[in-house]
Amino acid sequence: MPSTQALKGRIRSVKSTKQITKAMQLVAASKMRRAQEATKASAPYTAAARELLANLSRHTSVKGHPLFTQRAVKNRLLVVIASDKGLAGAFNSNLTRLYANELIADDKSGVKNTTITVGRKAAHFVARIKDTDVRGSYQDLPDHPDGSELYAILDTARDLFTSGEVDAVDIIYTEYISSVVQRATVQRVLPAGDGVLESDASPTPQDATYEPSAEEVLDGVAYRLVSAQLYQALLDSRASEYSMRMMAMKNATDNATDLIDDLTLEMNKARQSAITQELAEISGGVEAMHE
Repeated sequence: MPSTQALKGRIRSVKSTKQITKAMQLVAASKMRRAQEATKASAPYTAAARELLANLSRHTSVKGHPLFTQRAVKNRLLVVIASDKGLAGAFNSNLTRLYANELIADDKSGVKNTTITVGRKAAHFVARIKDTDVRGSYQDLPDHPDGSELYAILDTARDLFTSGEVDAVDIIYTEYISSVVQRATVQRVLPAGDGVLESDASPTPQDATYEPSAEEVLDGVAYRLVSAQLYQALLDSRASEYSMRMMAMKNATDNATDLIDDLTLEMNKARQSAITQELAEISGGVEAMHE
């Protein structure tokens, strides 16, 4: 059995760790609430944008537009959105597992792929994969990415797609469903409107007219609507990250509390055993003196 002093040292160490995990839990909870509000506020606009893009993609006037061009997928771009820091439970491992599965599926189908990473953890994972074509790596993005950061990613994806270098653009991110449910998912953003099921989009009149012209309307609208989907994915990922980090730190704090209780009980047993041993030695000494 460990000595009382050793157990006291372990208890102090666990208490210090508990203070850290508790502080991280509170910080993550505070950031999670703000991230939740942001992703919920933009979700209706993003849903409407996806529906509108799906409607436009079925209209004959958009068939020649670069962002709506449908091609056989021989090469695709994967935008992987992870976190910059760890200690977030299974957040990053779920994403990297899904990304690896997508690479395996592409390899079996004979599809080449290119990757853009968002977050330090995604960059580190992709760097360990042999022969991976990485076109961009973005780290330390704020909770609400501004135009320059958002459009730097989107412009790279758009240029690769419109040039024909890739035939599809998919985002791998963690969809925020609730504070306790998050799901790693793949969403297609290019060609525009391709990622929405037919049942999710309302019908669009085939004789609809555009003013001043279909080309000018699409040039101004399509890019902005696609950017809304990427922005929503970034917000969902950040809300999911904070939610999973809060739960991970809560579990760590609870485990530390249980460990402190177990160590305290063990220390009390060790102290009681030491006292009993000392009393036995004293009693033995007294008896020896009377003999």
